[in-house]
Amino acid sequence: MGLRRRWPTGVGVAGHNTFGDYHGSAARKDERLERGPRPARGSGFAGTRPLRAVLQVGARTWTRRARHATCARKAAPEPHAAKVILVTGFECFCGEKVNPSWEICQRLPREIAGARIETCLVPCEFRRAIEVASEAIERHRPAIVISLGQAGGRSRIGVERVAINVDDARIPDNAGAQPVDEPIAANGPPAYFASIPVKAMARAIRAAGIPAEVSNSAGTYVCNHVMYGVLHFLAASGNKARAGFIHVPFAEAQVLDKKDVPAMAIDSMTRGITAAIETAVRTRVDITASEGALD
Repeated sequence: MGLRRRWPTGVGVAGHNTFGDYHGSAARKDERLERGPRPARGSGFAGTRPLRAVLQVGARTWTRRARHATCARKAAPEPHAAKVILVTGFECFCGEKVNPSWEICQRLPREIAGARIETCLVPCEFRRAIEVASEAIERHRPAIVISLGQAGGRSRIGVERVAINVDDARIPDNAGAQPVDEPIAANGPPAYFASIPVKAMARAIRAAGIPAEVSNSAGTYVCNHVMYGVLHFLAASGNKARAGFIHVPFAEAQVLDKKDVPAMAIDSMTRGITAAIETAVRTRVDITASEGALD
């Protein structure tokens, strides 16, 4: 049975937060989405409505098959459950046989710093990636959302500081979509800063013996798309959960046929991400430290 989804849009000047239609090729080419009936004019929301209500507001209704959302562990939150941290990782893309972001998710402890860890596999597809992540947020009601993604060519774990409101894909996504210079949310703000303590988390990763840095660019591909989309979804729905994104290098197995490309052991990356999550749980206000870049 399909799940009928409607999307919230950007932050409107009158306080109505609604995700605009995704006018790009992602909507045209994603054959796994079937458009449902168009809602009445003026649908929108304001204030702090429940997440389900937020998902059912927007300029289009989207229907999708539940089997495309591969969310790990418990299917629904328990009443009065302990604090939940939702960690998302991506499926493989660009011909790779593994994606270290999802491999890390599968290796995380079930509990970190007293918080229950829930994981969700996200498709490497524009728009659908945000749909799957948003559904997982609605299901698990996390206090913190940390999305992981692969950044091949980087030598360090990068805790992302900011996501920008643009899709500019150098290569097609896994559904064949390749949006260029298109907004993620038509009426959304130009950018969102991460609401997790990025500097403290980068320091904690380094303290665990893993190279790490604060990154000032999450790119313009599906990783940035998810980071912006999750932060926008939380802001538009009035959800107080904190969120951010962490990029990880190639895994060692991915560079056996690549010359002079940096890589990192998955176990090392998992140890670093675990340290970052622990710091995010225990740190509400970020530290003051120089993590800037000259370029």
